[in-house]
Amino acid sequence: MTQHSTETPQFFLTAPSPCPYLPGQMERKVFTHLVGEKASALNEILTQGGFRRSQNIAYRPACEACKACVSVRVPVDQFVTTRSFRRVLDKNVDLIGTRVDAAPTSEQYSLFRAYLDARHSQGGMADMTVLDYAMMVEDTHVDTMLVEYRFRGPDTAITGQGDGPLIATALTDLLSDGLSMVYSFYEPGYTDRSLGTLMILDHIRRARKMGLPYVYLGYWVEGSKKMAYKARFRPQQHLGPRGWEPAA
Repeated sequence: MTQHSTETPQFFLTAPSPCPYLPGQMERKVFTHLVGEKASALNEILTQGGFRRSQNIAYRPACEACKACVSVRVPVDQFVTTRSFRRVLDKNVDLIGTRVDAAPTSEQYSLFRAYLDARHSQGGMADMTVLDYAMMVEDTHVDTMLVEYRFRGPDTAITGQGDGPLIATALTDLLSDGLSMVYSFYEPGYTDRSLGTLMILDHIRRARKMGLPYVYLGYWVEGSKKMAYKARFRPQQHLGPRGWEPAA
């Protein structure tokens, strides 16, 4: 069994592989393991420095010929809810998100599987099994949670929880300065509801309510249609050579 130091993180570089966002480009990543008692603290420092988390690994792009991946975060107190965003909220007024422990369920995996099959059947996660999903959710040493979205029921006003089938789910890390959205998925049959947008709006609301200044959205990649939606959440900050700065 490979042992990883919990005191001083070691960083590794992946071999070049085809970029999933920009055709014709090759990607490399630098990564380290998030293990031990200091995993949450390290994850926080690295997230603030432009890394993303996948299970017990934190990574960021380290491409030699391309700097297109830009870390994005939304300052929640400055965020502007546009008319378009208000329409999304109005469409989904019958849904409610509930925070639950990061524990995988068969219902979550069924939704996750339907989402991948409909939206990312050729992606790198397409072959994930139920065990892979369970590892993604619970194989971590950091402070994380799930937010499950369901339709409101007759007892929602009392319990604060939804009723009926699972509609969407977000895996989210809790940081001292914000919420970092690790991965989200939703029922592909509800395309008219813009559920991906809804979950980001809900996380902005949650962060504001929790007194946290930022929601971390991961990477925006100029020229990638897959990542174009992130540019809509403004104002936002981008991580550059001088640190986090307002996006142009």
